[in-house]
Amino acid sequence: MRYRIFNSVLLFLLATSAAIPAEGPRYVTTPYAEPKVVYDFYLDDPQKINAAIFWIRSLINPLSEEPYGYAPEFMNIVVVIHGTEIVTVAKKNYTKYKNAVDRMRYYADLGVSFKVCGLAAQDYDYRVEDFQDFIEVVPSAITELVHWQQQGYAVIRPTVMSKQFSIEEIR
Repeated sequence: MRYRIFNSVLLFLLATSAAIPAEGPRYVTTPYAEPKVVYDFYLDDPQKINAAIFWIRSLINPLSEEPYGYAPEFMNIVVVIHGTEIVTVAKKNYTKYKNAVDRMRYYADLGVSFKVCGLAAQDYDYRVEDFQDFIEVVPSAITELVHWQQQGYAVIRPTVMSKQFSIEEIR
């Protein structure tokens, strides 16, 4: 009998709690820890580097502000470059990709490490000295990504799509 009453009360509570409307949308501040992130840049168009760099901003900016207040210099952020965007960090292409290079240099000054795949560099006939001064060339992007994952870094692969509609068109 008690079991039946308990089940009936439990079912009633479950049914009525699902019918109670929520208070509505609200902003929450998840208790984030200082990040350990490795970005995997492997893009099919060098121009997409500009959008991919915004993914770095999207991590650093919110965590730098209150309530977190993490200093970018203490965030562990690595960017591994091994797609067509490798041309953006070649010194000879600075004029063409100035905006992207200057933004990467800004983040490098904040402590973000930018690494280029040595195998990809060979494919493009680049030598270490062909790259911007904030670039480190590593043996392989894949071994580099494995290394950082083994150190507990989260992998983020920016997905950069071609914009087909303006915000106003789809709002």
